[in-house]
Amino acid sequence: MLQLVIHGGAGSLEGKTAEAQNIHQSLCRIWEETFELLKKKTAEEAVIHGIRLLEDDPVFNAGTGSKLQADGEVRMSAALMDGVKNRFSGVINVQNIRFPIEAAALLSKEKNKVLSADQATEFCRKHGFDEHDPVTPARLQEYEQKCSGIHGTVGIVALDKKGSIIAGTSTGGIGHEIPGRVSDSPTVAGTYASSKAGVSCTGVGEQITQQAAAAKIVTRVEDGMSLHEAVSKTLMESNNFNYSFGLISLDANGQIEVGKTAALGEVYYAYHNGEGIETFYN
Repeated sequence: MLQLVIHGGAGSLEGKTAEAQNIHQSLCRIWEETFELLKKKTAEEAVIHGIRLLEDDPVFNAGTGSKLQADGEVRMSAALMDGVKNRFSGVINVQNIRFPIEAAALLSKEKNKVLSADQATEFCRKHGFDEHDPVTPARLQEYEQKCSGIHGTVGIVALDKKGSIIAGTSTGGIGHEIPGRVSDSPTVAGTYASSKAGVSCTGVGEQITQQAAAAKIVTRVEDGMSLHEAVSKTLMESNNFNYSFGLISLDANGQIEVGKTAALGEVYYAYHNGEGIETFYN
């Protein structure tokens, strides 16, 4: 059974109809293109391709269109988790590349699977990644006006015809954070998968990390909980701290769960509900 669920971050879009429509349209387009690839290729190839599309769309805070940190620099992070091979890889605070998810994918083939900061960027240069400026005029204006956020991530979880589950996440951070801050995305708290389930989170990274959210949900499924129960229990525990985050997930049976804590506005998600593409907008 093929299954695919994607997200473009989280937040509140009340009164921002045009922005909501843009996100909805982008998610639908990217879901369709990624699912077409999933029909022919592996879950890993589909996740990497889909996140590349999300990173290349400036409406999302990942890749091109990432937010600027307090020193005016863009530092991006991404991770990839292969549930069958139990293989996690990622980059933390990499700079001036177009597709951070490709760096995470490349590291999955290395002995040392997570690199950070200048060394992550240097690794990318050595492997032929072109220099790329991810700053957009809109993000520069946000930075100059000292706008910061708490949400900003893209992610995909896919199940392919062989039963492999892959999860991937990419982020440009929150804007105006302390330079070098590490989010949940390039950790197993934000991106995790096994042969039973996969999760990609979005929201306040520190809170996702403190809950070990993605890994906790997958572990609960492995221990016999249904995906719905595992997501519900983890979010209920998070509500006790008034945490603000959401997630997308799927299990080996193709069951999809999109969830969020009470404090979060919305998860910008998309998946096929059997009749058509369902998003946060419809």
